[in-house]
Amino acid sequence: MTEAPVKLLLVDDEASLRQPLAEYLSRQGFVVQQAEDASKARSALQDHTPDLVLLDIMMPGEGGLSLCRHLVETRDLPVIFLTAKGEATDRIVGLEIGADDYVVKPFEPRELVARIRSVLRRAAKGGAGATREDDADYEFDGWKLDPLKRRLTDPEGTVVPISSAEFRLLTAFLDHPKQVLDRDRLLDMVQGREAHLFDRAVDNQVSRLRRKIEVDSRDPRLIQTVWGGGYRLACDVARTGAVA
Repeated sequence: MTEAPVKLLLVDDEASLRQPLAEYLSRQGFVVQQAEDASKARSALQDHTPDLVLLDIMMPGEGGLSLCRHLVETRDLPVIFLTAKGEATDRIVGLEIGADDYVVKPFEPRELVARIRSVLRRAAKGGAGATREDDADYEFDGWKLDPLKRRLTDPEGTVVPISSAEFRLLTAFLDHPKQVLDRDRLLDMVQGREAHLFDRAVDNQVSRLRRKIEVDSRDPRLIQTVWGGGYRLACDVARTGAVA
């Protein structure tokens, strides 16, 4: 059975970059839809759901950071930022709000393809390498996380929306319960590159996740801070529902 091609949405206002890049990615086997600004990207997303979004940060009108925030809050879509060299602060903000990676213009298209495939592997697109145990639900302190549907359910059975970045961070904790995970290790798990440059991003992601699962995020009981060490999930975790 032939695997379906990966669908990309490329959002960039520079036609001189966007169009040749779209042609190159198409030759690599991707299905590429183009949008010249955030408004057209939003319209495209109403009709088609891509597997990944390539998003320029600096665009006229609504910028890439605003659109990324919308994608993180409303959809489970991996995002790679296309950024200029002088946008270091924006890159960090982008990672903090949930983007998966970035490349700096001008970039080598082959590097971008490698980044796309790496992000898709981390996001488990296509399920390559998954096992039956990987499909099992996580249960912790009354909560349940379905890794296939990326659905988080609280102890009362209410579904709690969770972003792609929050899902990866929570999964890292659930795979290593009661272990101290330092910032570098967490960022390597959820971002996969240059973790030491973005340790502040972990703190922000942990804060957002705590607001989702803690009774009092200011006095966290589940995700505990280990001073000088990192963070630890302080409860037991079970895997249930796997097919034998």
